[in-house]
Amino acid sequence: MFKRILVANRGEIALRIIRACRELDVATIAVYSDADRDALHVQLADEAYHIGPAAAAQSYLNIEKLLAVAARSRCDAVHPGYGFLAENASFAAACAAHGLTFIGPSVAAMARMGDKLAARETARTANLPLVEGSTAEVTDPAAVLEIAERIGYPVAIKASAGGGGKGLKVAPTPADVASAWSLARKEAAAYFGDGRVYLERYLARPKHVEVQVLCDRYGAAVHLGERDCSLQRRHQKLIEESPACIASGLRERMHAAALNLARRIGYDSVGTIECLVDGDSFYFLEMNTRIQVEHTVSEMVYGFDLVKAQIRVAAGEPLWCSQDDLVPRGHAIECRINAEAPGRDFAPAPGRIIRYVEPGGPGIRVDSAAFAGWEVRADYDSLIAKLVAWGADRDEARTRMLRALREYLVDGVETTIPLYRLLIADPAFRSGEYTTATVAEFLKQRAAALREPEAAGAGPSASSPSAGGVQTLTVEVEGKRFTVTVAGLQSRAPAAPGASSWVAPVHGAPLAEGGHQGHIAVTSPMHGILAELRVKPGDAVVPGQVVAVVEAMKMMNEVTARAPGVVLSVAAQVGQTVERGTTLVTLGDGSRPHHPPEGAYRSPDAVPGESPGFEQNRQDRRATP
Repeated sequence: MFKRILVANRGEIALRIIRACRELDVATIAVYSDADRDALHVQLADEAYHIGPAAAAQSYLNIEKLLAVAARSRCDAVHPGYGFLAENASFAAACAAHGLTFIGPSVAAMARMGDKLAARETARTANLPLVEGSTAEVTDPAAVLEIAERIGYPVAIKASAGGGGKGLKVAPTPADVASAWSLARKEAAAYFGDGRVYLERYLARPKHVEVQVLCDRYGAAVHLGERDCSLQRRHQKLIEESPACIASGLRERMHAAALNLARRIGYDSVGTIECLVDGDSFYFLEMNTRIQVEHTVSEMVYGFDLVKAQIRVAAGEPLWCSQDDLVPRGHAIECRINAEAPGRDFAPAPGRIIRYVEPGGPGIRVDSAAFAGWEVRADYDSLIAKLVAWGADRDEARTRMLRALREYLVDGVETTIPLYRLLIADPAFRSGEYTTATVAEFLKQRAAALREPEAAGAGPSASSPSAGGVQTLTVEVEGKRFTVTVAGLQSRAPAAPGASSWVAPVHGAPLAEGGHQGHIAVTSPMHGILAELRVKPGDAVVPGQVVAVVEAMKMMNEVTARAPGVVLSVAAQVGQTVERGTTLVTLGDGSRPHHPPEGAYRSPDAVPGESPGFEQNRQDRRATP
């Protein structure tokens, strides 16, 4: 067994690895960026080393810095977690060259399956059915158009080095191809350091089902069942459960195919074979050569520690269990608690958590690195925690999840909790017959409820500084205690004497008093970095035209104009950090210049009753599951 492991990651997965190592009596070395100086994984590791600024490219993705820390701290192994460098074969090879064991599959297996194009070819030779698409990188929009003409629309443009929905954009029509190709490449480069993309025919209403495998270095391989990950937004998973609600015959075929593929490539770690299920047919999607975010539901059903198993097989242990030893018991459901606003098309909602209370009780597990006072940074993924509920059967797991969601309190940032309270109780989830299109369809029906905290059953956790002046008050009426959520208190407060009455517009709404009538400000829908500006003063703009792209939490978000006009002024520069509500571009008929009072801008949340005038992730909204 290893003596000292470098944990080359952050957040809840770093904490999960540290806990597994502690049970194995292995010392852990944490790394941290400027943004994570006080993070829990830093506090709980045996040693911790600073590796640079908040930007991942200068810290968690910096291979030279990570290897330097490993040498300085005398590590003999590196655990990459998930994301960042977890599926980077070059990093695994560099670890080996420095005498470090990479806790994951062999470099050859990772290079073969971590590259999605090579993985598709490998799956084809193993007789796994594939979704139609390209067999090589698509290097320009013209190549996409040529292939899409043959296989049909919509098409999905996907990161070759990617996974987890990062670097995946959908083009429903030829007119969307150039934008989807560009955004997919940028997102892939930002998250994985590799901008290569390929093409697949986009299936509109499949199930997304994956099989968990575990293999050693000596040819032994087992599976730990399958997980249904169909409930997604922006092609990223929100809710996972095991076992999946699929026919037993299909389940057995998928298990057999996954083990066949793993053995064929000599796989030697934990891994996941992801598939799309359409009726009684399944198609190979990709193989994730790492521990998955949702490994928790398989652990709960099988009573098996996958992270410890991953470390043990990396240390050279032969598998200590057979397939017959792995008997599933009960049902588990996971909800990813993200700092996002479901009522605003899942806009990222970074900020500081001011109150944090986790649920508990029978069958409940929370994997998190959050605490009151912890800041959810725009530099990283939006995940706050993974809430898992186990039950003797699916209905018990579902009702336990609802109970836990009622208990979970996160104040200071908007989260996905209100959405889950509605969705887990909905017939679409109860039936188990949902698909990758279900969340988008559900949001169309329940959007109003998600904009009203009390309607969503959000209770106290809806209160946050970012929620438009929403405040929670505790009152007593005839001795009985009530918790009341009140919205709009700040917006109704009287202005200070002498204060300007000019108010910034809300996402493309006409300017209020003090601005010029008819002028429209196109504003950022979130905190992030202005990645692209696609217009300049004098340009004519039509409704729905993309005027800018904002990068937030490694996702590229298109900002579009709601109304026609001429660009009067550009108020931000590419590379600039912008807050939600920051004016990017001002539109008008071009007849008068626009000069708002200096310092008069304030949060759009302070203006009640105005609807957003932007479309975030336009192509995703049309076709995202």
